[in-house]
Amino acid sequence: MTTPADTVPMSRPGEVSGWPKLVVKYTTDEANIAPLLPPGLTPLDPVVQIGVYCVPILGEPEFGVSVKVPASFNGVEGAYNLGMGIDQEAAVFISGELNGQPKFLCDVEFFRLGDHVGARTVHQGYTFIEFSGEVTGVGAPVEGEFVEHEWWTKYSRAVGGAEKQYDFPPHVVDVATRFEQTHVEDVDGDLKLLDSPWDPVARYLPINEVVSSQLVTHQAKARDITNAGPLDPIAFWPHADVIGGSRWPGDRGGPRHT
Repeated sequence: MTTPADTVPMSRPGEVSGWPKLVVKYTTDEANIAPLLPPGLTPLDPVVQIGVYCVPILGEPEFGVSVKVPASFNGVEGAYNLGMGIDQEAAVFISGELNGQPKFLCDVEFFRLGDHVGARTVHQGYTFIEFSGEVTGVGAPVEGEFVEHEWWTKYSRAVGGAEKQYDFPPHVVDVATRFEQTHVEDVDGDLKLLDSPWDPVARYLPINEVVSSQLVTHQAKARDITNAGPLDPIAFWPHADVIGGSRWPGDRGGPRHT
């Protein structure tokens, strides 16, 4: 596929970080979303968004993958992030401790070779997402600037593990990012969710139909991370034990066996 020179984003030869983000959206059953959301967040349309990216963090490229589901909090529409697998250990723990960002270490392969786009994510020896596709043409960017709200949860259970006790009770963190899409390319591809106890995307959010696959180049205008308000700490308790740094349901930090 060829595109006019004035529609192709420019980069320096050999530059890695700052690639377009691979964004794949698919539908799942409505009943799958609500059990994954902490009480206080409301599910919206059951469209799951998988994002695979490479962005500059701490002065070097970070490869990552995120899984988000649409949800609103206090009447504001956004997306709840269930997990962000990244390949930089330095950013994992500080992100969770400061802002509740659900990061964990993950091997991420992501590339474009000509018109071929490939991605693969591996955690604890399990491949849980694979994507392979071909760019088919230039897509239509969202016109003008827009704001996306992404919800994280920040909390700390009490020292010693006392039942339903917290050192810091659960709060929702609002990540409000003002964007402008500068370039979009459509991709005809195949998304595979593979069974993994550590990243149970296939188990909890199986695919009904892929809605879109795109390479998207954003220009971020501003990003505000704020405490959006508390959640009911007792109702939240079943959601407090998660797999690693993600927000997938866990058992003492590992996978649930049921």
